Amino acid sequence: MKLNIGNMFANRAFLTPDLEACVGEGYRYSYRQMNQRINRFAGYLLKSGITPGDRIAILAKNDEQVLTTLFGAAKIGAITVVLNFRLQGPELAYILNNSQSKTLVYQAEFTEIVQNLKKEVPIEDYLCIESSGEDTNFESALQGMDDLEPVICGHSDDPAVLMYTSGTTGKPKGATLTHNNLFWAATGLVHTLDWAYKYRYLSVAPLFHIGGLAPIFANVHVGCTMVFMPDFDPKKAWQLIVDEKINFAMTVPIMLQYMQMIPDVDKMDLSCLRHFICGGSAVPQVLIASYRKMGINVHQVYGATEYSGAISFWSPHMGVEKVHSMGKPVFHGNIKIVAPESGKEVEPDKVGEICILGPQVFKGYWENQAASRDALVNGYYRSGDLGKKDAQGFVYVVDRLKDMIISGGENIYPAELESVIANHPDIADVAVVGKPHKKWGEIPAAFVVKKPGTNITEQDIVQLCRQNLAGFKCVKEIYFIDEVPRNTLGKVLKRSLKEQTA
Repeated sequence: MKLNIGNMFANRAFLTPDLEACVGEGYRYSYRQMNQRINRFAGYLLKSGITPGDRIAILAKNDEQVLTTLFGAAKIGAITVVLNFRLQGPELAYILNNSQSKTLVYQAEFTEIVQNLKKEVPIEDYLCIESSGEDTNFESALQGMDDLEPVICGHSDDPAVLMYTSGTTGKPKGATLTHNNLFWAATGLVHTLDWAYKYRYLSVAPLFHIGGLAPIFANVHVGCTMVFMPDFDPKKAWQLIVDEKINFAMTVPIMLQYMQMIPDVDKMDLSCLRHFICGGSAVPQVLIASYRKMGINVHQVYGATEYSGAISFWSPHMGVEKVHSMGKPVFHGNIKIVAPESGKEVEPDKVGEICILGPQVFKGYWENQAASRDALVNGYYRSGDLGKKDAQGFVYVVDRLKDMIISGGENIYPAELESVIANHPDIADVAVVGKPHKKWGEIPAAFVVKKPGTNITEQDIVQLCRQNLAGFKCVKEIYFIDEVPRNTLGKVLKRSLKEQTA
């Protein structure tokens, strides 16, 4: 069967034309109406000379125009480049040039940065959302176009989406996700979690992140309503959950932390809310427990752009005793742990590199064969994460392979220390790195952000580590800082922290 994700939207519109598909500021579109908009955009692209394989970039916050662009491009075989709107001009220019995008759809609030980009990128056509400036207005482009289905081009193993990695170790790389990748990722989600027809989903995790984008395909797959929140605000998020009768949402830990600080949440009618999905970084166990006390389940997800989204889930039904794991692989997925040196699979409970198999594994990095060869071995994706599997198949992420600290010949995993320290109620954030040391080679150093109004001391943190970890693992130096530096995807910039220890 030849799969096209744009055609998947058409199938949903055929089955449930009147079901509410997209809700946002000033609009409510059914699946029929959204499919019509998608077809009009596909028609505009064809009229503009876009052909199968051409790249279409979009610079926009969470809103229906992202879906209109992506699914419209997919129907005619074009590839959508979802841009991170938090990036600076030079970073965006690199991605647009690397992908050789021909069209750029952007929101009016990014007009200034786009004007500067015009001097540096070979874009042929610009469409502006919510503006009638010098570039073509997005809505005007749809007017006069045909509602009928275009001839479907591009399918199966053809690229559908380019998502650029965060570039913490160098220039961003464009992960090439195919129609098959996105279809199987969606299937894995809806067969692993409570994800059903007519559920209402709050789209608040940024769509430029695979954790925000992958659920979109799952929602179309089963027939969910998507309520878009372009800018996260914890108080407004709760209000949207109440007003729109939201059933679930994809979040990151910092979102849930801010949301639990909002007063009088217990007085709200949250009877429709079934659960939160949370990932992007390890979810503190205390956060999961605090939401459980509120009667709200949190499913912890471990994922990767190169795997088209979710790799594994820990869910409450798996048992609280397994909460420190990342659960089990998604439906249609598989994980094996291999020795980084030999590539041979290791025994249960032995630490090695996490390698992922399944139809969700990406096609490779755009125009980067060397990086693709390093990441893809015998059909599986080398994640670069260290981890282990227990005898029951639960997956434990230990750390990034490149972040491992070797102190006196012993392997120390920063993530293990971070997990212990982060669970202290007076700590808002923490990152651990290796600091060079004459005697031991490296020692673990912690960068800690206190919660406002607390007085936790270095000795308190040291004692916490000693109570929970072997002596050689315990943090040896502590730096109190105002904020842990992170990139636009929320990943800790450990190189920056290491420079501060020199």
